[in-house]
Amino acid sequence: MSISVTFIDPRGARVVASAEQGDTLLRAGQAAGLPLEGTCEGQMACSTCHVIVAAEWFDELTEASEEEEDMLDFAAGVRRTSRLSCQIELTQDHDGLTVNVPAESIDARRI
Repeated sequence: MSISVTFIDPRGARVVASAEQGDTLLRAGQAAGLPLEGTCEGQMACSTCHVIVAAEWFDELTEASEEEEDMLDFAAGVRRTSRLSCQIELTQDHDGLTVNVPAESIDARRI
């Protein structure tokens, strides 16, 4: 069964992505063409996959680890509900999740 995730891109456009259980939010966003670079390929060694989770969804996610919180210190435009999309493994409970891709996001793969 597919999981639907809504990304709001840096220009404010809504992009609905489809993912499978076990996919990361990073992979779903990249597959939908969003500027989520993910330089470290999900190893939590960068902050290029930073997203801002909609407030109503934030408490539904597993808590960020201390390592993730440390990496978010390097991300531009961090908010209270910021997360690294590589650290969010999608389940059926996340169907309908909404996240914003910060305006400061730059995907060097597209430069």
